[in-house]
Amino acid sequence: MTAKPTIADLGIDPAGQSWQRSGAGAGAIEVAFACAPGEAGSRQDWVLMRVTGDPGDLVMVFDRHEWECFLDGARNGEFDDAAVVPGR
Repeated sequence: MTAKPTIADLGIDPAGQSWQRSGAGAGAIEVAFACAPGEAGSRQDWVLMRVTGDPGDLVMVFDRHEWECFLDGARNGEFDDAAVVPGR
């Protein structure tokens, strides 16, 4: 098993991406779709995600399969409990 690549491993410049934002202000989620070299000279699609205003500038990397699974889970309510704040 190999480790999941980082944006640096893929040679992707975050500043050069077209980010799509979920809302306004700090804490909004931004997503970009990028392509990077894969094995044997192929190209591989990646989905990048970050949070606006994150002081660490963390960028999460998902392959297309992981991204489709995430979207499927969101559409089917798998994350609804995560939006519930305990005690409210």
